[in-house]
Amino acid sequence: MLLRTFRFFSVFPLPVLHALGAMLGWIVYLLSPSYRRRMRENMARAGFSSHLPRAVAEAGKAIAELPFIWLASDARIAKRVFIKDYSLVERHLAAGRGIVFLTPHLGCFEITAQRVSHDTELMVMYRPPKQEAMRPLVEVARARGQLRLAPANLSGVRMLAKFLKSGKPVGILPDQVPGEGEGVWADFFGRPAYTMTLPAKMAKLGGDAPVVLTYAERLPHGRGFLIHFVPFTGSLDGDNAQQARAINAAMEDLIADCPAQYYWSYNRYKVPPGVPGPSAAQEAA
Repeated sequence: MLLRTFRFFSVFPLPVLHALGAMLGWIVYLLSPSYRRRMRENMARAGFSSHLPRAVAEAGKAIAELPFIWLASDARIAKRVFIKDYSLVERHLAAGRGIVFLTPHLGCFEITAQRVSHDTELMVMYRPPKQEAMRPLVEVARARGQLRLAPANLSGVRMLAKFLKSGKPVGILPDQVPGEGEGVWADFFGRPAYTMTLPAKMAKLGGDAPVVLTYAERLPHGRGFLIHFVPFTGSLDGDNAQQARAINAAMEDLIADCPAQYYWSYNRYKVPPGVPGPSAAQEAA
């Protein structure tokens, strides 16, 4: 039933899906006090409250576009994808050292891996959806072409490391809250957030593999997506907390370029089960 529903909506033009999504975003925002509160608090903390109205609509578009992104033909999707600074990726691919792609929950993050996997094998870390009914759809939709999936567990980390050491690129969502023992507390927009240590570890395991930041900006009126590729210029020296803070700072810079399209309703500051909360000194910093 779910797959049929997604197939039905996948034939709609992207401008129509985005128009429906904008309405959906406002419906959810108005009907859910907890969703509304978290979005407003997170945007205010980051200094982007003025972008709230557009962010509400963009959040809905992110849901409504999924049938198109997951199930439309490659030819239809290609007509809606534009690329900026891809020469950076081409140089790293030619060097054969592997790449660590870091993609925050910004814009249409689903499509960045699809685009890179057109040119090379790519392995991304995958966390199965909580709704069991969504799992077959998501797994089939994401594992397209040369895109490989690694589970978000120790086995998946080993798969990523092996893939990267062979000179192939991997992709990670660095702003996803990790589980116990997989992260450290590091500031994110001025508040401690439990942040994964995996990106820096992957880069080191890959022999100081280059780190590339990427996100797909959603263009107005359903015109498509502009995928940005940005070199990581921070330092991954220091301890885990310093490395995590460097990654978070890079994510903050990306989000500042397109603040209305970040996933502000995500509970980025939650304390995972079994993880001690940040110290009083961290909270006060």
